[in-house]
Amino acid sequence: MLLVTLVGCSSVRDSTASRTTIPTTSTLPPTTVSTVPPTTTQPLHPFADRRGVGAPTGEVAGLLSFRGNPSRTWYGSGPVPNQPEVAWRFGKMCGTSSVGGETKQWCGTGWTGQPAVWERGDGVTEVIFGAYDHAVHFHDVATGAATREPFLVGDLIKGSVTIDPDGYPLLYFGSRDNQLRVLALDREPVEELWALDSTEFPGKWNNDWDGNPLVMRDLLFEGGENGIFFVVKLNRGYDSEGRVIVSPELLLQQPSWNEALTASLPERKNDVGIENSVAAFEGRVYFANSGGRVLGIDISQIEQGEAPIVFDYWVGDDVDASLVIDAEGALYVAAEQERFTSRSDELGQLLKLDPQRPDDPLVWGVDIPPRIPGAGGLWATPALGDGVIYAASHPGELLAVDTATGEVTWREEIGFHAWSSPVIVDDTLVTAVECENGGGLRAYSLADPRQPARLWDFALESGCIESTPAVWKGTILVGSRDGYFYALR
Repeated sequence: MLLVTLVGCSSVRDSTASRTTIPTTSTLPPTTVSTVPPTTTQPLHPFADRRGVGAPTGEVAGLLSFRGNPSRTWYGSGPVPNQPEVAWRFGKMCGTSSVGGETKQWCGTGWTGQPAVWERGDGVTEVIFGAYDHAVHFHDVATGAATREPFLVGDLIKGSVTIDPDGYPLLYFGSRDNQLRVLALDREPVEELWALDSTEFPGKWNNDWDGNPLVMRDLLFEGGENGIFFVVKLNRGYDSEGRVIVSPELLLQQPSWNEALTASLPERKNDVGIENSVAAFEGRVYFANSGGRVLGIDISQIEQGEAPIVFDYWVGDDVDASLVIDAEGALYVAAEQERFTSRSDELGQLLKLDPQRPDDPLVWGVDIPPRIPGAGGLWATPALGDGVIYAASHPGELLAVDTATGEVTWREEIGFHAWSSPVIVDDTLVTAVECENGGGLRAYSLADPRQPARLWDFALESGCIESTPAVWKGTILVGSRDGYFYALR
């Protein structure tokens, strides 16, 4: 393990001077956000507790990050609308980006793309999301009106943004322009306080930031698509004028690959980027890379310079979906099936692992074979329910799997290319459907968790929903590849 403490290194830059915004043709209302340092009556996200499983965490009311908490198991606040209709939409959002030397236009929002929602101190409930038009957008959930100018970056934003859970007016997100950013939300326009440039670190694969930043107890945890896991101490605070500030220190840069992993991969040996969002439970963080290596790191003494790898397991193929952690600390891993290794065939693609049995952690595995060549397994992050985990597969099925036994108790066709992660709020499961045939959403009652019953369907005219929806007090918020962002009520 490589443990590095860096202060003021070239890759950690104060980029206020180079902040870029785009002009607006309308006058936006002033932003009123409290700049009083947050007060708490309990420790902020103590590492050694289980409050984060299945419930929100933090000092702010909202869905603040991808899957809502460190264990990636909370999906929003109800009620879930019945027979929803479009309350408002925003767009069209399009931008160009290059992959493999080919430049093309991308529209809307994509995987994972879950919006973040928070209830501001001025009474506005604000939704924040990144999009393929190279911008972060800010809107009033009630009306759809812009609450701030968009913040422009240099390339696509694929992943989900994070609102600070401890009351600081800060936003965290990564982009395909190689930057992991921290923005201040207590000024207009929003201001970039700091960025981490992935090109400054010798890694593998490429330099995107797809994962959703996890913030706990003044530490930021993030994996880069260069295959390196980073821990940053933020040193959040306020200046003499009451404006939020950060003074980040890089505590850890941990390569997610080793020689044993690359030797085991039959092809694309450098494809070991971290695209999923780091999950945490009781003093450990967990993530996986595109080579199929699942890692757990003990962070309980990281500020004292100790961060040992305590769990290391190879599942045989690419893991882009985020790991999900239950109240007992078990991991649910959703793997793709692209390399078709014997290891992947042996284990399956939807797995339950017990990190307390590091030498033999496999509890069960479910096979998700392809229906067409090279299209098996899962890209979507599963949703943890009451004794059941729900998984949307790339081949096009929604599965209900008993968490104790691994038995598939129910399955239903939802259409090929199911990359959007299903969500559960108030015993209702909402998932994207029919990505190749117009796109839309579907809701199921979980009155019987092992046999979901369909409640309603909402169809788009066109546009696959790859992004994960957010549910907040009667509104479903989601972006689509048709170029638009939707509020459904």
